[in-house]
Amino acid sequence: MSIGLSVHIGLNQVDPAAYDGWSGELGACEQDAVDMAGLADSAGFDVTGPLLSPAATAETVTATLEAAAGRLAEGDILFLTYSGHGGQVPDLNHDETGDRLDETWVLYDRQLVDDELFELFGKFAKGVRIWLLSDSCHSGTVARRLPDMLSPQELDRRFSTADPQEVGRRIRAMPQSVQTAVYRRDRDAYDRIQNTRTAKDLARIDASVLQISGCQDNQTSADGIVNGLFTGTLLEVWRGGAFAGSYRGLHREIVKRMPPDQTPNLFQAGAPNSAFARQRPFTI
Repeated sequence: MSIGLSVHIGLNQVDPAAYDGWSGELGACEQDAVDMAGLADSAGFDVTGPLLSPAATAETVTATLEAAAGRLAEGDILFLTYSGHGGQVPDLNHDETGDRLDETWVLYDRQLVDDELFELFGKFAKGVRIWLLSDSCHSGTVARRLPDMLSPQELDRRFSTADPQEVGRRIRAMPQSVQTAVYRRDRDAYDRIQNTRTAKDLARIDASVLQISGCQDNQTSADGIVNGLFTGTLLEVWRGGAFAGSYRGLHREIVKRMPPDQTPNLFQAGAPNSAFARQRPFTI
């Protein structure tokens, strides 16, 4: 019988000492993690966490995923969710062919670079399925332009405010100024993380990874009052389990309900497994 493990991470704030005085306050990320943990529990997953704000350190997240890798075997599944700010650091190992930037999860004490996440996925056995939901931004620059792109009416509808400065605080992206300051201060540490990992290492993933993210790499994800826009839309589509489609179908239905400037992305990596995306979500 297959095993299902789930790990849920949500940060409404980060340690200002780690981010040049920036606390990264958000409103709904912890609730996203709590709701995803509840959903996973009802589907029969063995739930870890949720890891909320101060508990969501790089060391804890890494150790939790390493422990999951040690438990899961072929045919098992890991359901992993992250809700919080997204950031970027310069790509040094040339595994990013587009913008030459590595995306990050902004954890409580430091950023977790996507190279690190993929290295952790490489610890999982062949035949393990990994389903990842990431409700975060992947661009710190677009956030500065978003208020100019939307009408005051749309800003008020989506963010319950027409104030561009307030909107800036409700987007799940680390501000560009903070990204720059943190990288300058901690450059040696972030460069060392990448210099010990190569693009070849990222290809050595025997598990099958299916990710649905809250937006494209050049977009931002909106926070909310109860849930983030992406997570709230997912829950709306799921309808407490009434949704009967596949992972691909779930992605399509979420996209239909999202605004044009936030388009959730479906991405597959690791060992090819075409049947994975056709399975019903939350199925162990």
